[in-house]
Amino acid sequence: MRNDSHKRVVLTSKEISELFAEAIVTIVLLLLLNVAIVVILSNLVNSAPSLQDAVFQARFIFAENFKTDIFLNARYILFPLFLLLDGIVLYWRLIRRYHQMQLRHIISELHYIADGNYDHRIPFELSGDLNRVVTSVNGLVDSTVAAIEDERRIEKSKDELITNVSHDIRTPLTSIIGYLGLIEDRQYRSEEDLLKYTHTAYIKAKQMKSLVDDLFEYTKVRQPSNPLHVISFDMVQLIEQLAADFELEANKKGIAIQTVANPEQMMMDGDTEKLVRVFSNLLTNAFKYGKNADAIIMSVEKVGTEAVITVKNNGKMIPKRSLDLLFDRFYRVEESRSQETGGTGLGLAIAQSIVALHGGYIYATSNPQWTSFIIHLPIEATKPLTKTIVDE
Repeated sequence: MRNDSHKRVVLTSKEISELFAEAIVTIVLLLLLNVAIVVILSNLVNSAPSLQDAVFQARFIFAENFKTDIFLNARYILFPLFLLLDGIVLYWRLIRRYHQMQLRHIISELHYIADGNYDHRIPFELSGDLNRVVTSVNGLVDSTVAAIEDERRIEKSKDELITNVSHDIRTPLTSIIGYLGLIEDRQYRSEEDLLKYTHTAYIKAKQMKSLVDDLFEYTKVRQPSNPLHVISFDMVQLIEQLAADFELEANKKGIAIQTVANPEQMMMDGDTEKLVRVFSNLLTNAFKYGKNADAIIMSVEKVGTEAVITVKNNGKMIPKRSLDLLFDRFYRVEESRSQETGGTGLGLAIAQSIVALHGGYIYATSNPQWTSFIIHLPIEATKPLTKTIVDE
């Protein structure tokens, strides 16, 4: 691998020889040009006496004005002038050739990167347009590498999606086929066994339907073009209604659901159907994974132009390593992926996508006292969508 530290372009011995040859050729051509100019000027002045007198008068006037005899001798004027012009032309030619060599080195670096060395960058410190070219090329390589990495992550994510879906579908499907196979072969001793087999197959079929429904919902909310049916509603009333809907299930698990609001009414814009799905997923997760919890608190407060909604439970603390992965699709805190203790692993990923569609964000915190899911939503719709006003 090449050294990527910033450096000047180092010329090879061949390139130095080219510069030296360029300098020699240029000097010879300039000397010949100087001699030609002197000869032409001498012949021109000598062939025209009036011009010769005019030149002499001009030199005499300059000598008088500047109090020097330099202007009386043409060599003192022409030689320094020729030397200055020759130096400028020689410098321009050498710099031009040097820039061409720099460009060749840049092209060589580009070929090296194009051969698959995407971790390499053009390391030269240049000036002017060439430096802008190098900066643009390095930026283009960076964006290309980032695009390649994104593509790899997408492919990996697709593979993981297929693996997880296959696992979660195969497990209940195997049970369904197994129990239906026993029924098909009449391998049951009594009607009670028959009912047991059909009931198990029914439960497994419902698990498969739940997975398919969640997959459909996940892919739908992930689409940027997915429309939001935005209305104006009272967020406080929404969470109070949700708490009432889940109260029976909470009582069965020995959990008390409380709501806290500040202010007591908060009108905002949003798709209530999708937001209900978000809070339902959070409450369902609290019931499943909030081990030993006896309280769930849903709070709403206004912070600036945002509504901050928190759903927290006092169950078992979620480990830090799991906390960072909660919103990844198909991730479950329990690693066995048991259908008995876990769902599809898509609930929080769906919640995150719905919140993002509303222009907000969601994150989780956990400590020994509380595990909290915190949602920030803009009070007013961030997109120019048609709104329907709902009478409260």
